Amino acid sequence: MKRAIIIFTLAGSLLTTFTACNGNSANKEIHKKKGRYTCTMHPNVSADKPGLCPKCGMELVERDTTADK
Repeated sequence: MKRAIIIFTLAGSLLTTFTACNGNSANKEIHKKKGRYTCTMHPNVSADKPGLCPKCGMELVERDTTADK
């Protein structure tokens, strides 16, 4: 009986440890903003690829993702 309790406790601890360490990928998806390119004059304009701002015609620049963290 004592051996069974130790085995179940050990199995539960390992299961908890492995599931707790695997949650980082969901957090990255939540914090990921839409659009990698933005206008310097209109930060609310964003796009997935480079191009021109529809409001002013300026070239879209790659957004700095280090400021988001």
